[in-house]
Amino acid sequence: MRSLWSGTLSFGLVAVPVKLGSAVSSHKLGFRQIHTADHGRVRLQKVCALDEQVLTQAEIGRAYETADDQLIEISDDELKALPLPTAKTIEVSGFLDADSVDFLKLDTPYFLAPADAAANKAYVLMREALQRSGKAAVGKLAMHNSEHLALVRAHDDVLILQTLRWPDEVKSTSEAAPTGKVNITDAELDLADTLINALGEADLEEYTDNYAEAVQALVSAKVEGGEAPAAADGSGGGGKVVDLMAALEASVAQARSARSDNATDATVTPIKKPAKKTAAKRAAPAQKSTPKSNDTKKSTAKKTTAKKTAATKSAGGTATKTTATKTTVTKTTAKKTAAKPAKKAAAKTAAGKSSRSA
Repeated sequence: MRSLWSGTLSFGLVAVPVKLGSAVSSHKLGFRQIHTADHGRVRLQKVCALDEQVLTQAEIGRAYETADDQLIEISDDELKALPLPTAKTIEVSGFLDADSVDFLKLDTPYFLAPADAAANKAYVLMREALQRSGKAAVGKLAMHNSEHLALVRAHDDVLILQTLRWPDEVKSTSEAAPTGKVNITDAELDLADTLINALGEADLEEYTDNYAEAVQALVSAKVEGGEAPAAADGSGGGGKVVDLMAALEASVAQARSARSDNATDATVTPIKKPAKKTAAKRAAPAQKSTPKSNDTKKSTAKKTTAKKTAATKSAGGTATKTTATKTTVTKTTAKKTAAKPAKKAAAKTAAGKSSRSA
């Protein structure tokens, strides 16, 4: 980690030698300015406004401009000699709940690392204390020719220092708030809640910088002599005032459809637990194949006849005679079926009497 600042983090009489390094990196693409006629690079030169002389960095100093346009020169040595304890020390002056800070005041995050192995124990002590209490330490440090309000909090195995904007640097929200009275109905709010649930949770790890990717693809195409990627459809319909309820309903339908498509495309691993339901379904046809009692057969015959009769009526009554014939046959079949068990029972009784007499 490249050190941007080094000094001491102190709270009470505990001092932790630390160094500050950037916690983030940018993949923002940089472009060069060129002369379009011959592709020569355009260099920015610093020129004195009085004699128009091109200056080197060694010839350039800094000055503070007063309200009456006077320029007061300030040297680097004078800045380093300023009586600021925060130039080399981040002195913790208080604590607050880590989640209570207004996100509008959050500025740049930095890694705060122990300066050497001797600082590890005090460093870990403060990290663990902040983590267990859920608090963040507040202090100040001077860096890059200005003093910053800073927040120190525990994150994973490190301490994070995040510079804060001064309270008077954050503008009032009234500048951007809607003017006039706006009425929102409960139905609109309910539908908005439905849309939020339909869109689902966002995973920040899945987001990518499409602009950077598109520029890289354009550069690659130009280098290889191929065609530039086709432009995307820019018709987003933005800025149009539409019916709010209709837009919400359409948005909910679109979100649900998108989630359904994603679920279809996903690879699903079969789960073996539902096998019990399959076994139950297989057992159901087996019950149908068991012998029925006479009463069951009669009721089944009646139900079948009733269904066929109803079907005949709905068809216009053209096959009434046929239905009647089928009904008669069904009844006769039922009587024969009922008679068979009776004959078997009589035969068993006769057999029993003959064996007794023997």
